[in-house]
Amino acid sequence: MSNNLLKGKRGIVFGALDERSIAWKVALKAKGQGASLTLTNAPIALRMGAIERLAGQCGAEVIPADATSVGDLENLFSKSVEILGGKLDFVLHSIGMSPNVRKNKEYAGLNYDWMLKTMDISAISFHKVMAVAEKQDAMNEWGSILALTYIAAQRTFPDYSDMAQAKAMLESIARSYGERFARLKKVRVNTISQSPTMTTAGSGVPGFDVFMDYAGKMSPLGNASADACADYCVSMFSDLTKMVTMQNLMHDGGFSSSGITAGVIEQMKK
Repeated sequence: MSNNLLKGKRGIVFGALDERSIAWKVALKAKGQGASLTLTNAPIALRMGAIERLAGQCGAEVIPADATSVGDLENLFSKSVEILGGKLDFVLHSIGMSPNVRKNKEYAGLNYDWMLKTMDISAISFHKVMAVAEKQDAMNEWGSILALTYIAAQRTFPDYSDMAQAKAMLESIARSYGERFARLKKVRVNTISQSPTMTTAGSGVPGFDVFMDYAGKMSPLGNASADACADYCVSMFSDLTKMVTMQNLMHDGGFSSSGITAGVIEQMKK
């Protein structure tokens, strides 16, 4: 059901790879709530994914951009403002990748060049996105910029490796740039810490299915779905959340506040 929460709003969605992507669902729900948008991903990801099908469903143009390249981001923002007919009201950063995780590197034996790549793709790119948006004055006042994160920024999880450091940096960048953007342009910047979600990226983490089951039992409401996360993103893009900024917002069914749950106790008794 549409409430036209985003009627007349314009934005960019990063990171829609396939139907399992949270970004894919955000794009569809934003369109359904009245927004117009452009879609972007790195050229290699565009070749792997099915983003043209999403573009057709959203009536959106796809603009390839490597989020680690300032030049690509400058082209993305200038073209998006031109195509959409005005400044932007929302941006979703849904980007994360670790070569060390993909190559199953032990944490004590990380390839440090790859670790730098992890930081650049998964965290520093968020700073670059906002710096380009500021430089081009591409955001409307009271706009909303979001990035997706995970509780491994605060807690230790096996096999999440250097992505944990990247997410911690991502959240720190959101606070620092959030203060700046609020002061300069009343643009709000937040991160959403989502439950483990069986996206293409998430399923690449070893043992992810086991952890999803555990997290579900540790969350009084159960794991938050990708669809529910997309709804939350839409609410954060809307004018209903205009005074929320510099926050790491937990969207995890209560996982982050649970010490132990009845479901886990029952499981341990077996």
